[in-house]
Amino acid sequence: AQPEQDSKMVIRGIASTSNHNALYIVDGNPLNAEEVSKIKPEDIQEVNVLKGKAARKIYGRQASEGAIIIKTKTGNYTPQITDESYDSYVENPFESPKSAPLSTFSIDVDNASYTNIRRFINNGQKVPKDAVRVEEMINFFKYQYPQPTQKHPFSINTEYSQAPWNPNHKLLRIGLQGKNTPTASLPASNLVFLIDVSGSMNSDNKLPLLKESMKILVNELRSKDKVAIVVYAGSAGMVLPPTSGDNKEQIISALDRLSAGGSTAGGEGIELAYKLAQENFITHGNNRVILATDGDFNVGRASDTDMKTLIEEKRKSGVFLTCLGYGMGNYKDSKMEILANKGNGNYAYIDNIQEANRFLGKEFKGSMFAIAKDVKIQIEFNPKHVQAYRLIGYENRKLRAEDFANDAIDAGELGSGHTVTALYEIIPTGVKSSFLEQLPNLKYTQTTNADANYNDELATIKFRYKQPDEEKSTELIQIVKNESQPLEKSSDDFKFSAAVAWFGLKLRESQLISNKSSQEIIKLAKAGLSNDDSGYRSEFIRLVESAQ
Repeated sequence: AQPEQDSKMVIRGIASTSNHNALYIVDGNPLNAEEVSKIKPEDIQEVNVLKGKAARKIYGRQASEGAIIIKTKTGNYTPQITDESYDSYVENPFESPKSAPLSTFSIDVDNASYTNIRRFINNGQKVPKDAVRVEEMINFFKYQYPQPTQKHPFSINTEYSQAPWNPNHKLLRIGLQGKNTPTASLPASNLVFLIDVSGSMNSDNKLPLLKESMKILVNELRSKDKVAIVVYAGSAGMVLPPTSGDNKEQIISALDRLSAGGSTAGGEGIELAYKLAQENFITHGNNRVILATDGDFNVGRASDTDMKTLIEEKRKSGVFLTCLGYGMGNYKDSKMEILANKGNGNYAYIDNIQEANRFLGKEFKGSMFAIAKDVKIQIEFNPKHVQAYRLIGYENRKLRAEDFANDAIDAGELGSGHTVTALYEIIPTGVKSSFLEQLPNLKYTQTTNADANYNDELATIKFRYKQPDEEKSTELIQIVKNESQPLEKSSDDFKFSAAVAWFGLKLRESQLISNKSSQEIIKLAKAGLSNDDSGYRSEFIRLVESAQ
């Protein structure tokens, strides 16, 4: 070939395993038999079969058993995702404050579900119902809550208005704003990058994107920070010892040398990463393992139960965990969530370099530096004003009432400058609703305190949290007044968070919303478009339009 001329190069080699199946080529791309079986016959334009030497001449040894060449009518067939795993759950029902007086849950700052949903919609694919976690969609976006002014690391904010999807219902928004710590005041970091280099990571949106993502994080490091790199495939090993954040070229060079191949010894990698983090532990510092993978742990500690037990053990070391998910096709969301939820950590899905820049660059402090851990919320609704309530999302973050005051129970972490938002849908007293089941009259249980003067109170909210390096929690209490305002007079942040929740409930195919109009969701989101310097709210509106 000559410079500036088109040329075609065919590279042949010896396969590491024998292939006894025909090779399928669909619109120029190799697919397996299961993926080919998903193609609708009416979408196929042409099929050709190559045998023996003719197949091997073009496709090499992988076509030893022949090649089946399929051309579709569109010419750009994309296989449907077949091997992704998500935990299933049942959405929270309406509950009566008479029979269930307390609602208790752990905060959740993760937003992996939103970026994963964005990936499905942008690829023109149907969003799996179980991939939708409404609270993670809401918390992808930042809201204008005031900074804390007291000694506590977060401010508490509430707003009460109408539920847009059920007009006779109300919506209570609870928002936490984490203290924004200046970068110079952040503690020194002891980071261990735990990187999956197994064969399943060998595609453009996995290891190559992962390496570029980690470079964004490296650029945020200071001289007092240090980072080590551990990789795992068939086995685990250290490829970079703890190195100062000043030596960025050395760290980036180690990342550039990584390549994918082999099986996935995830458990062994986690053991080594935590061992390295503990050996270099910084007292009162930011000690964290950053796991980057597609979550496909298929060697060693393979089951979700084993992985949960392992990560709960490591949590006791004082080392925090951040999980970064990559890729599609075999993405294991269920495993990633277990790791983040049980490992004093957070979880993000990186679908492109822009998302990597948001989570690891712009929101570096919130993603990597915890200012409070084991943050729990417990709310008691006043039955004088609340006939029934339900928590929107947080299904896998719910706690028993007695877990609230138990400091041994793990809960969510809040990062520097992070916001957390939770929504409760409320059926006020005197409102008839088809979603409400009538309770039988109770003879012995006292369900209201008629003598108490709580007429102006909607609810009492309690919060518990621990400092990042402490094990004893602090409790705060705040009263929510029974003061509702029309939806059109609510804040822009209230309108937008409600629109995001509404879209999530629609994707979840919720049976508890009466209005499922995409146009109404878009209209409400547009009414809350302020504070959109980064354009994420406008992007959300485009996603809703595309999902139609």
